[in-house]
Amino acid sequence: MLTLSAASRIMTGLSFAGRVTEGERVLYGYIGSMRTKKGHRDDVIEILLSGADGLRTAGCQLYAVCSDPADAEAIWVSEIWDSADHHDASLQLPATKAAIGRAMPLLTGEFTRQELMVMGGIGVTGTGG
Repeated sequence: MLTLSAASRIMTGLSFAGRVTEGERVLYGYIGSMRTKKGHRDDVIEILLSGADGLRTAGCQLYAVCSDPADAEAIWVSEIWDSADHHDASLQLPATKAAIGRAMPLLTGEFTRQELMVMGGIGVTGTGG
């Protein structure tokens, strides 16, 4: 079974092509999904949102937890971080570890993930695009 921690730590060593020039700050983007055991989606959403306030000080610019209207057991999470290192460090925060511990028994172990280079957008600061 793939753990939530393992599912959120594949970024190391990737390089990106894009519009960012040397010396510009590149933000790390993450979009992932997880599947809950039947009837536990709202419980997991509550757990994920319970520690969201502390993420801003850890370098998180966006943390959006979304339900999937077409799938009663699916949750999607979109994140923008100052860097992949900030994201990885957030996984070591006591509140994050506690939330993962509470959520794991309610999850099936099915995760998807996509790391991205954030080029810009509404409300996004510090990007190279």
